[in-house]
Amino acid sequence: MTSETITAEASGSWTLGDLPVSRIGFGAMRLTGSAAFHLGTPSDRDRSIAVLRRAIELGVDHIDTAAFYFSSVRSANELINSALAPYTDDLVIATKVGPFRDYSGEWGTPARPDQLRAHVEENLRQLGRDHLDLVYLRRTGQDSIAEHFGALAELREAGLIRHLGISSIGLRHLAEAQAIAPVVSVQNQYGLDSPNAETDELLRTCGEQGVAFVPFFAIAGKGGAQGPSGSDGDEVLAVARAHGATPAQVRLAWTLRQGPHVLAIPGTGSPDHLVENVAAGALRLTDDEMARLDALHRPGE
Repeated sequence: MTSETITAEASGSWTLGDLPVSRIGFGAMRLTGSAAFHLGTPSDRDRSIAVLRRAIELGVDHIDTAAFYFSSVRSANELINSALAPYTDDLVIATKVGPFRDYSGEWGTPARPDQLRAHVEENLRQLGRDHLDLVYLRRTGQDSIAEHFGALAELREAGLIRHLGISSIGLRHLAEAQAIAPVVSVQNQYGLDSPNAETDELLRTCGEQGVAFVPFFAIAGKGGAQGPSGSDGDEVLAVARAHGATPAQVRLAWTLRQGPHVLAIPGTGSPDHLVENVAAGALRLTDDEMARLDALHRPGE
C-alpha cells in the first residue's frame, strides 16, 4: 500500500458526542496562505479548493476551522463552503469562537459572552450552514470560562450548536465547563516538541472521561503558526528512516499513540503533504520507538 491509497480510515475512529469521525482530520488554518493568518503569502484559491476535495476523497470527515482563519485575500470558511457545499451528512465541521481579528487582520479584543452569538452566526454565514457541529470556546486568558461557556451552552440549547468543546485550557477549566454543559472535545497545543506536564495530565484526564483530545501544532511544534521549523532531531529522523516515512508522519503517529481519544488535525495547503498526513494514520511505531520519542517529549523522566 502506498501513501496515495491510504485513507483516513486507517487511523481508526472516535465519536464526538454522537458524531463518528476518523482520528486523522484536517485543519483549515494553512489553507489561506504559506503561514497562518496574515503571516505568509496568500494561497492559490484553486489549489486550496483542490486540497479540500482531495481530503474528502481520502476519507477525511472532520475539518477544523474558524472565522478568524483568513489572510489578506483568502478565508478558510469561504474555501470550505465553495469546495464542499452541499455538505455530506457524515462530514463534521468544528469551529472556534472567542478570538477576534478585524478586516485588516489585526487581533482585536476577544469577545465578551454577549458577543459570542455574533461569532457563531458569522461562522454559520460563512460556512452556509444552519447549525455548527462542534464549537470550541478558545480561552483568551480569562481566569474563569464559566460565563463564556454558559453563553455557548445557551446557543446549544437554541439549536445553533450541536456539541461544545473548549480550547487552550487547564484542567480546572474542563471541570468548570462540565458543570455547565457536556464537553465532547478539548483542543490544546500539544506535540512531540511541546513538553507540558499539565497538558499531559489533561490529555490523560480526557481519556479517562471519554472526552476527545485534539492537539494543534502537532507537526509544527515550536514553529506554531509559522509552520514547522525544520529542525528534526536525530531520533525523529532515525525512526522516519526505519519506516520510510517523513518526520511529520512520525510526529503524527506518535501523537495518535497517546490514546484512542486523541485526534489529529494536521493542516496544509499542499496536495502532496495532505496525502502524507492522512497516510500517517497507518504508521505503527514500535514500543521501543515510542519509548525513544517519549524521552524527547518528557526529558528527565
